[in-house]
Amino acid sequence: ALGGDFALVKAWKADTEGNLVYRKTARNHNPAIATAGRVTIAEVEEVVAAGELDPDEVHTPGIYVDRVVQGERMGVIERLTLADDPSTSTFSPRTKPADALRERIVKRAALELRDGDYVNLGIGMPTLISDYVPGGVSVTLQAENGMLGAGPFPLRGAEDCDLINAGKQTVTALPGASFFSADTSFAMIRGGHCDVTVLGTMEVAANGDMANYLIPGKLVKGMGGAMDLVSSGSKVIVTMEHTDRKGNPKVLPRCTLPLTGQRVVSLIITEKAVFEVKPDGAGLLLAEVGEGETVESVRAATAADFDVSDALRPMRQ
Repeated sequence: ALGGDFALVKAWKADTEGNLVYRKTARNHNPAIATAGRVTIAEVEEVVAAGELDPDEVHTPGIYVDRVVQGERMGVIERLTLADDPSTSTFSPRTKPADALRERIVKRAALELRDGDYVNLGIGMPTLISDYVPGGVSVTLQAENGMLGAGPFPLRGAEDCDLINAGKQTVTALPGASFFSADTSFAMIRGGHCDVTVLGTMEVAANGDMANYLIPGKLVKGMGGAMDLVSSGSKVIVTMEHTDRKGNPKVLPRCTLPLTGQRVVSLIITEKAVFEVKPDGAGLLLAEVGEGETVESVRAATAADFDVSDALRPMRQ
């Protein structure tokens, strides 16, 4: 394993023994990072005397911490998103035709969720699904950055820089929610405890392969949790626009970009169609067509071959 000379972490409180407490989703990777350096330096908002922290609430024991620096509360929110202020969201299906098509996709994807499901929604279009969960269906949203039970966007004044989803949007916590570190989050994912994963992708193949994290030659932040999510055994649903900005098909006979996972996709939902991926990657079955589309128009926009369901129907909303 790689060892670091220095580990830099951000915590909420520390005591004079170096014990650390993190707040809400700000825990994230910090507890794991704190154990990984020969010298660990913690920036904290408050330092208290030894004994003032409840030992049962300490997240990082002081044995790992070498230096504590007290700083001001940062309070930085990268993606302020408010339920009562549409200007904080770029998604506007009523005024933007492209967003109206995206809304069609997320509405259809929401119909795949079942009462009691634990669901991980990927960054981007999938996060919109939480606003379209059908009435009478209760699901628990899992955020990779360390939250189970993520709720809707907050009202103005209730936003919290330490309460965000994996896409850095401000959220709320539903009754029964819990916070934990990112390594616990991925233990849930790798252990197969999430029932449904919804992701965007750049390419998806007829056999269920998908590629969503890297375009060779372009700078990327990393693959995130996608590889863990798609290999976890959960139902993997891809939500994406049917073609790229140049009109090139994204549903292909074979992916050309580096793969995120092999034969992992169960369902593909675009604005034009819903495809089921046959068992064992045996090909695609066209199950539904979008408003204004036909089998022929879907074929014209799809590079991969596909069969047509005997029960083909209009896309459900």
